[in-house]
Amino acid sequence: MQFLKNLLASVLGTFIAIVLAFVFLFIIIAGVASSIDSTDAVNVRDKSVLTINLQKPVTDRSPNQFELETAFDLDAEAIGLDKILASIRAAKDDNRIEGISIEHTFLQSGMSQTQAMRDALSDFKESGKFIYAYHDFYTQKDYYFASVADSVFVHPEGGVDISGLGSEILYLKEFQDITGVQMQVIRSGAYKSAVEPFLRDEMSDENRQQIRSLLDSFWKEMLVKMEERTALNAKKINQIASGLDASVAANAVKIGVVDNTLLRNEYRKLLKNQMDLEDDDKLNTIDIEDYQQTVKSHLGNGKDRIAVVYAQGEIIYGEGGEFQIGQELFIRTLKKIKENDRTKAVVIRVNSPGGSSLSSELIYQEIEALQEEMPVVVSMGDLAASGGYYIAAGADYIFAEPTTITGSIGVFGILPLVEDLAENWGVRAEQVSTHPNALLYSPMKSLTPPARQEIRQQIKRVYSTFLERVAAGRNMSVEEVDKVAQGRVWSGSDAYNIGLVDSLGGLEEAVAYAAKLADTDSYRTANYPKFSDDFESFLQSLQPSPFGQTAIGKSIQYFQSLFSNPTTQIDHIQARIPFDLNIR
Repeated sequence: MQFLKNLLASVLGTFIAIVLAFVFLFIIIAGVASSIDSTDAVNVRDKSVLTINLQKPVTDRSPNQFELETAFDLDAEAIGLDKILASIRAAKDDNRIEGISIEHTFLQSGMSQTQAMRDALSDFKESGKFIYAYHDFYTQKDYYFASVADSVFVHPEGGVDISGLGSEILYLKEFQDITGVQMQVIRSGAYKSAVEPFLRDEMSDENRQQIRSLLDSFWKEMLVKMEERTALNAKKINQIASGLDASVAANAVKIGVVDNTLLRNEYRKLLKNQMDLEDDDKLNTIDIEDYQQTVKSHLGNGKDRIAVVYAQGEIIYGEGGEFQIGQELFIRTLKKIKENDRTKAVVIRVNSPGGSSLSSELIYQEIEALQEEMPVVVSMGDLAASGGYYIAAGADYIFAEPTTITGSIGVFGILPLVEDLAENWGVRAEQVSTHPNALLYSPMKSLTPPARQEIRQQIKRVYSTFLERVAAGRNMSVEEVDKVAQGRVWSGSDAYNIGLVDSLGGLEEAVAYAAKLADTDSYRTANYPKFSDDFESFLQSLQPSPFGQTAIGKSIQYFQSLFSNPTTQIDHIQARIPFDLNIR
């Protein structure tokens, strides 16, 4: 009797599972059909205004959109710089687009990404089409972006934040003493300040110098662009920033920061007047996220291929993914490119703070092998620092934006210690081993002098290799590299002046130069790595992403990673940027 009950339960369970599977499949098919219909429904009407309302995080490459996400009409959590730039380029020559309206942006993009978008809009203006900008209140980055417009408007109760640039770093030495959670640090380079907050209660002169130098370089670049508005000059903008003179809308108009104050409906009426429309006529607008579905994001239309390999995120030892650089996926990608006879050159787009030194070396070696077959050019985005610079150093040519953060040629090791905390809670660790260094490191015990010396030697060796790689790639002596290394961070402009990059420019310039090196003028770009659209990949995409994290959240995640596998000897030596620089 019990057997029959179990059998009946199994049959019933199987039947329910099959029914649910069919229902789920039906929903997916219906969703796919719906998404196809909605995609086909994107229509650009004549006499339209392209609206740019960017409120999502911006990544260099558009996030991979899985069919399952499309089926359920799930919006991507970020928007790709590649699609934004392609849309602006297409709009320039699209007779249906009369102009661009920058509206209510809340930019979550890096400085180099923002500059690239601004430069694309500046190029758009050469078509003779208009660009207007409107916001209730402009943050400093939003205003920098909007200042390219022919006219800039703000709500009467709003204003403009022009206050200069600043950076804040938390120091944790006393916090460690209080909690009993400590970080054992070994570093290389006078400027390698990624670990400084664990060692000091205040900022070192070297760290303050490099951060101030970065901020000054970025501010200088912003001034050059904002000076394009005829009412402003560098001296006046600095005075405005010091006095916060543009924070009230009426005063922002008076001093020439914006052209006028308008209510939202008045701004719409202004757009209609620009389009020669009557008050009751409909104003045709299309958002850039919809418009991008109608344009192709690749550059060129020729027969040859220029591979663009995106290296986004922290460098880890392992597989990697869309927002993490792992040597396995990267090496596999480069090998695949090498096997494609149509590919004539490679551009590696680096946007990374660095990470695992071993993974960086493995990627460097594979890029060096690829150069035997075809030219390799690097395009640096917002970040190409430490390990990010390591993988770029050997390229045939390096482009950086003026506001790229790069350099940080240095190495450190950081090992958590919870011995004091454990003792406070009555926890003790006893160790038994066959040899003195069998337990080289444990978070429950302080490093022994021999262990510390061994790790110091490892870091010294990695730093020496790092210097040699940069020296070989940049045609400099090791001594020359060491003078600009020591873990110091440089802006793209300064890196160009000291020889760490070859030219200032963006991805488009890098692609054109790669084609020149490959001696081809008939090409189009192809993006890599290629990502699967299977269910397993979709589930992996649901894991926490870098978007929406605060600086504190990033720090907590980093500390968690230190504890997650503390005995691993592969990853404790890091080539990583010394801080997160958040610029408003």
